[in-house]
Amino acid sequence: MQSYTVYEPPKPAPNRLARAERFVFVRDGFSWMAALFTPLWLLLNRMWLALILYLVVVGGLNAVFAAADLAPQWSSIATIAIHLAVGFEAGTLRRWALQRRGWRMVGSVVGHSRLECERQFFESWLADVAQEERKPARSPTPAPRQTTVDQPAPVVGPASGALASEA
Repeated sequence: MQSYTVYEPPKPAPNRLARAERFVFVRDGFSWMAALFTPLWLLLNRMWLALILYLVVVGGLNAVFAAADLAPQWSSIATIAIHLAVGFEAGTLRRWALQRRGWRMVGSVVGHSRLECERQFFESWLADVAQEERKPARSPTPAPRQTTVDQPAPVVGPASGALASEA
């Protein structure tokens, strides 16, 4: 089973079809593309801050290993570990980047394939959107009645005691 979260851009289109075409489905779980091609994956997904952080960490580790005169295999092992960490956290990184840019999560869906997840999400989403469009517009609420000094305010509740004689 696959799990996806669905994001909508900050300025959604006015009509349903254009709005639906811009949704982004972010898969939870390990990403082989992110693990094998980390810098390229970060570039293609426009994660500039994560790319800069990746370059600083990998460059820093290589500098530390070179200064400590360690065997080059340790640098390779550290780089592989970083790539695996990015592979495991690829969905989280992508969600973080989208939310930083103002994208809004509109739902999540679980299914056997991406196609099934998209179908399930859009069936539910289109029904919700159609229901919202059919709702009648709310009539404006009437302004509260203003009392003047000449008119006494209406008494709420049972009239008893000293106040009852005045009312």
